[in-house]
Amino acid sequence: MPRLIAALIRHGDYAQLADAPSAHQPFALTVTGRQQAAAAAASVVAEAHAQRWSVCPVVDCSHLLRAWQTARLLADAIAADLADGIELVESDALAERAVGIAGNLTLQQIEDVIASDPRYPDPPRDWKANADYCLPFPGAESLMQAGQRVADHLRARMQALAAAVECDTVKLFVGHGAAFRHAAYHLGVLDRGEISALSMYHAVPVYLETGAAGDWRHIAGRWKARGTAARAPD
Repeated sequence: MPRLIAALIRHGDYAQLADAPSAHQPFALTVTGRQQAAAAAASVVAEAHAQRWSVCPVVDCSHLLRAWQTARLLADAIAADLADGIELVESDALAERAVGIAGNLTLQQIEDVIASDPRYPDPPRDWKANADYCLPFPGAESLMQAGQRVADHLRARMQALAAAVECDTVKLFVGHGAAFRHAAYHLGVLDRGEISALSMYHAVPVYLETGAAGDWRHIAGRWKARGTAARAPD
């Protein structure tokens, strides 16, 4: 059976709102983010050549602009190097954790809304980074729920790829750091304690291999170690 590798790539740096926990922000990559995406393309091509992997001509990405832009820049650069076309497939399944109708409110505004509504108990003090806590708003989900959504997408897409390829192949997924880390937990790649201890570098691939039995393992690429003071979703 050919080897099947998923390259998890966090989007590049973008113009993020300050103090807003929602990652469903509609802003574009910065100049730095575009440079990071270009560097990622060169890294993927070099790794594929070194490992003798074929690059899947379909790149999956989150529908959020910064992820799509990162994927577009990656795809264009990889296609130029491989002299082959690359298709982008956008998916809500790769989006970051949703906070529902509280999207793009600040931390303080969200806590004030909860405090003013007699139906809701106070959230835990670490609610933003708490893997299991879900804000009590329509459309909200926990980090674990977001990770399960991403893990389900990775499994389905790699299973479909397995039926279509005859050589070792790497497929690119462009999304978001926290959702990818929680997905890695659901795939058995990270322990629960590692989820908050690690982050992802902007546009630096983490390569996970999946086997015939549905098992997953980390084979290449670097997670980013983070300090205890900064352990929150990204």
